Amino acid sequence: MSGESTRQAFGDVIIDIAAENEKIFVIDCDIGKSMKTVGFSQKYPERHINVGIAEQNAAGVAAGLATLGKIPIVSTYAVFGSMRMLEQIRTSACYAELNVKVFCSHGGLTPANDGPTHQAIEDFGIYRTIPNMTVIMPADYESCKALIKEAINMDGPVYMRFTRDAMPFYYSNGEPFEIGKGKVLKEGTDLTIIANGDMVHEALKAVAILEAENISVELIDMHTIKPIDEALILKTLSKTKKIITVEDHNVINGLGSAVADIVAQSPIGIMRKIGLNDRFGESGPYHDLLKKFKMDFSEIVSVAKELI
Repeated sequence: MSGESTRQAFGDVIIDIAAENEKIFVIDCDIGKSMKTVGFSQKYPERHINVGIAEQNAAGVAAGLATLGKIPIVSTYAVFGSMRMLEQIRTSACYAELNVKVFCSHGGLTPANDGPTHQAIEDFGIYRTIPNMTVIMPADYESCKALIKEAINMDGPVYMRFTRDAMPFYYSNGEPFEIGKGKVLKEGTDLTIIANGDMVHEALKAVAILEAENISVELIDMHTIKPIDEALILKTLSKTKKIITVEDHNVINGLGSAVADIVAQSPIGIMRKIGLNDRFGESGPYHDLLKKFKMDFSEIVSVAKELI
């Protein structure tokens, strides 16, 4: 199955957006090649600022630009975008309700061989706790482009995480997306799998295996973690009564926790969380790490059968 990385979608779409919106600025932290912002810097050098390896400064520059009516995009790795400059984003952007976008790649275990120092397994949880912050992770190239456009059009702070490696194409060009509203990729009746980002691919592989064994699965791409689509969660819970969440993140305070907050309010249903089980990652090939930490499609199949 062919595909492309969501970080490439970011690099491609911001050039198109900037052509129509002169308020767009990109603030790089000296990793433009990895973040795919080189094309933007070449086409719009007057709207590209490289602050160097100084993420706190990037956040401060972004906040300043936002006060002038600009739409600044801070571009860095997720591990640095969620931790190294957290205080500045929290206080200068979120507390002040400024229109700052934090768009980051290399989230979860996707940095793979780079090891724990570059694997952001806490970023969803960190930003979920900050008031006024919207948290998003697209599943593929086209959904990423669409959600970036939606994020640019909304007023307020946004954190969006991209993949390092190519992901298969699931959505068509121009398919509509709404921040805060999940996408039902497949309807089913026996259980529901809710995934986001790169884990949608693992979920789809699990669905194929389960359905070959006559287990009907509803699959939801929950691209927005905050605000979570409460109505969709309750709707699918009332139908299948069983939910499995799948995420490339610590099982604490990520997608699974956001869904569990909703499930806990319902008198029916049970759920299980699949993700990194409150530990750090390690260096190694990405799919080997998913298998080792029981996050791949085979684990999804196993947990689904237990629930059934």
